[in-house]
Amino acid sequence: MTWRITVASFATTVVLAVSVVAAYADTTDFRVASPNDNLSATAVLQTIRVENENPRGYRRSLFKHWIDIDGDGCDAREQVLRRDAIGFAQVDPFRCTVVEADWVSPYDGRKTSDRSEVDIDHVVALKEAWDSGAWQWSEAQRTAFANDTSDPRTLLAVSSSSNRSKSDRDPSNWLPSLRGYLCTYLSNWISVKARWNLSMDQSEWGRINNLLSGQCVGTTMRGWNPPPTGVSTTTSTTTSTTTSTTSTTTSTTVARATTTIAPTTTRVVVTTVAPATTVASAVNTVAPASTAATTAPTPTTVAAPTTVATGAQGAVASITPGAFCAPEGATAPHRGLTYVCSRTNTKGEPYSGNRARWRQKT
Repeated sequence: MTWRITVASFATTVVLAVSVVAAYADTTDFRVASPNDNLSATAVLQTIRVENENPRGYRRSLFKHWIDIDGDGCDAREQVLRRDAIGFAQVDPFRCTVVEADWVSPYDGRKTSDRSEVDIDHVVALKEAWDSGAWQWSEAQRTAFANDTSDPRTLLAVSSSSNRSKSDRDPSNWLPSLRGYLCTYLSNWISVKARWNLSMDQSEWGRINNLLSGQCVGTTMRGWNPPPTGVSTTTSTTTSTTTSTTSTTTSTTVARATTTIAPTTTRVVVTTVAPATTVASAVNTVAPASTAATTAPTPTTVAAPTTVATGAQGAVASITPGAFCAPEGATAPHRGLTYVCSRTNTKGEPYSGNRARWRQKT
């Protein structure tokens, strides 16, 4: 009996070994050489490793976002608002802020010209990225991901309502209501996961695979450049006792990685980090509080029947529609209209994060 069991085990081992060899013999490595490559979404999906998520330790503050990492003077949010605007966007050249524009949300087709109703969505949410491998990243890598404007599939301007609906869910739990955008959404999701070497859990991978085998069969995607994987930020602050003057120096370094898509059966993306290359450095100086024009006016409450946002020396503050504000209930003029600092939009819907923003007073 012992001999028979041993022989049977040996035979099983031989069969399994032959199966593994045969599987590798049918696979081919291929490299994403440039954004001009045309890739099969199904083929790229096969390279993504499948493993359980690791949600422990996540905090949104671990991903510093809406900062300028490419040295062009504009933070990531403003860059995406300008990029995704329909037609010409009016931009404040001094503060790099989108003043007026129209947007159409690809998730639900909703159109708006009120920037306070537009959210910048991380297609693969920050928490989803953390659960899928970003928990192993350095602070520089997390910052690079949270502000990545080097590939338009990472960040999208969408309606606030659709962004709240999506939250941090993956395609197994949420898909855009605009069905004509479904296949594009899936290809974008796959490209972000592959480009940043993030894993998928079993239900996520299975749902995407089923859709690519059904209504999205034949879906293709563009290739991509290596992601910015190193962003180092050094900050020094000096404060005078006589005048409130703060000087901040920020140096930004972006490193590039070479992304290789591994054999289909392994579902692994191999990333080799290249030497860091300094992209840009910026010096931002905030003017003394005593001057009339300030870089970032600090709203204060004036004792009056209606709270009016004021800047230095009691002047009415210059506000930007859609920007964060305080205190709640403050009002300020802009282009002949009155704006109010509110936690809800004109329809009474709360803004993302329950933070107050400037919107037109009704």
